[in-house]
Amino acid sequence: MTASAMYLAEFLGTAFLLLLGNGINMTLSLNKSYGKGGGWMVTCFGWGIAVSMAAYLTGWVSGAHLNPALTIALAVDGALDWALVPGYIIAQILGGMVGAILAYLTYKNLMDEEPNPATKLGVFSTGPAIPNKFWNVVTEAVGTAILVIGILAIGYGKNMVEPGIKPFLVGMLISVIGMATGGATGFAINPARDLGPRIAHAILPIKGKGDSNWGYAWVPIVGPIIGALIGIALFNFFSISCVACG
Repeated sequence: MTASAMYLAEFLGTAFLLLLGNGINMTLSLNKSYGKGGGWMVTCFGWGIAVSMAAYLTGWVSGAHLNPALTIALAVDGALDWALVPGYIIAQILGGMVGAILAYLTYKNLMDEEPNPATKLGVFSTGPAIPNKFWNVVTEAVGTAILVIGILAIGYGKNMVEPGIKPFLVGMLISVIGMATGGATGFAINPARDLGPRIAHAILPIKGKGDSNWGYAWVPIVGPIIGALIGIALFNFFSISCVACG
């Protein structure tokens, strides 16, 4: 597979993910939506299914990272050529922007009628329930470490599954991470999932929008990268220890 095909797959997969994911947020949050008030369980399951569908779409081409933190961790681990990393990350962030823009266009009339600027931002990007950047980074790191450990564990050793079921299991992993950790920060666990839509929010002519909260924007970038590196280190330590123990 050529590098350009992999980059295109990461772009399209992340765009598809954010079209679905931000669309779920808009369905559940916008004042005029039929789905308003659907609740956190719907959010978590919806995002999980969105990840699964995006992975089915592109996994056979690029591995469906759809997440710069995962891409960096796999490169550190030697599973991905470092030369591909910049292209993967750029494609993922651009895909996040485009997906968020498509979600906005889908909900344009409802976005215009939404009176709350905080809701207008919240359907695009994440934010903390209680602002405390140190602990917000910890939350994002924990969630992303779980994500990376889970992705690596699915299909490892005796966990071997048919390739076609793996995206579904990863989606269910996303759902449970959201249920377990998402109440504190909205579980970005993916820099492209937050940064791409945040840029879209900043550049789109959204009626009545507030600022894009750039003071918080580094948290869902730094936290997931730290967590992904911790996750891959912990998984490798455990797997090597188990092999050594026979």
